[in-house]
Amino acid sequence: MSGGPEPGRAPGKEPPRPGSVRPTSRWLLVAIAVLGAAVGLTMVKAIESGGGVAPEVSWLTLVAWTFLAALLFAAARNTHQRIQVRRERVEPSRAVFLLLIGKASAFVGALCTGVYAGFALSFLEAVSSSGPRNRVIMAGAAAVVSVLVVTAGLLLERACRIPEDPDETP
Repeated sequence: MSGGPEPGRAPGKEPPRPGSVRPTSRWLLVAIAVLGAAVGLTMVKAIESGGGVAPEVSWLTLVAWTFLAALLFAAARNTHQRIQVRRERVEPSRAVFLLLIGKASAFVGALCTGVYAGFALSFLEAVSSSGPRNRVIMAGAAAVVSVLVVTAGLLLERACRIPEDPDETP
């Protein structure tokens, strides 16, 4: 009982409570996005070196990602209102489901952000002609919308936190 932190644990960091989930690391999301960018660049270069034509990002992709981001933002707002503001009790299975949707959306959104950014970067060298310029614009827009999906997923994850009970003293 020295009062100091346990070996291997940083001071001021509490161990997670049993049954709790740690918040998603922002650095992990950045690393996933960087990995996605490498995958996107490599995929385009590999397809083109094999004589193929790299895939294009369509308007439908942008609409679908925007719709997903809007749904996630709405779920995050609704969950925040229920749990944090009105302090309603939510079924544990529903709370876990929402938490998993938030985390998964953040991870997939980060990966897709990187892949779309990699696509955009791969066509930057030929941006003076209209075909590659459209590809850069569409892939860049998809990357931005994917960042919105990441943000909405993180907000949904945060909304699922159980608020501190002001009546409860340690």
